[in-house]
Order: sequence, then structure tokens, then C-alpha cells
Amino acid sequence: MPECQNCGSFVTTAYARVFAPNEMDHPRVCPNCEDMVRDGATVRKARSARNT
Repeated sequence: MPECQNCGSFVTTAYARVFAPNEMDHPRVCPNCEDMVRDGATVRKARSARNT
């Protein structure tokens, strides 16, 4: 099953297909990773707060 590389949370196969790079099966961040964003090949803290 796909899981977030950052926090280890379960993500759906559809989410992984859309948000993970083509050669990867697991996304780098997920909706559970508050204040984290993808930045190229890495993950970094968001510069501004995310409002959910």
C-alpha cells in the first residue's frame, strides 16, 4: 500500500498516482503533513501557514 515518505500515513493509490513522481510509488508529502510542501526533489517547511 502507498504511504507518505514524510510521515508514514496511508494514502490511496489514486493519490500516489497523481502526486508521486512517475518513477516513485510513494508521495513525499500528503494532506496529513501540515505545513510541509514539495520543493523539487525534497520536502521543506511551508513559508506561510496553510489554512485548511
